[in-house]
Amino acid sequence: MSTFSSIYLGELRVKSTHDKSGVEIITDAPVDNHGKGESFSPTDLLCTSLASCMITLMGISANGHSIDLSGLRTKTYKFMESNPRRVGKIRVEVEFLPNQLTDHQKEILKHAALTCPVYLSLHPEIEKDIVFNW
Repeated sequence: MSTFSSIYLGELRVKSTHDKSGVEIITDAPVDNHGKGESFSPTDLLCTSLASCMITLMGISANGHSIDLSGLRTKTYKFMESNPRRVGKIRVEVEFLPNQLTDHQKEILKHAALTCPVYLSLHPEIEKDIVFNW
């Protein structure tokens, strides 16, 4: 079990601390929801968590199969809906550079990404558009 602490700083900002490491993050409400948009919003972190979880699981699988993931990067897009306000779609584009992967290695990495805990924990109504650019 992991624990985290959060404190409201005012002006729609929250500081959250990872209790074990002491690492802190600041969230800010987005401009389109009364905030300043000067940091990640909570929904930005939701989408970023998906991408970083996918990369982490691909890294674990890559280590176990001697696959070089040098140059791997993602670009993540968040699509909001209203009534109720919520994340409706997350698009993650995964870029593998350079492309020297076999079809078998690609399947290993794709399976790892699409079975990461964040992907599996997201509500089924959130569309997950994952694009692998090999």
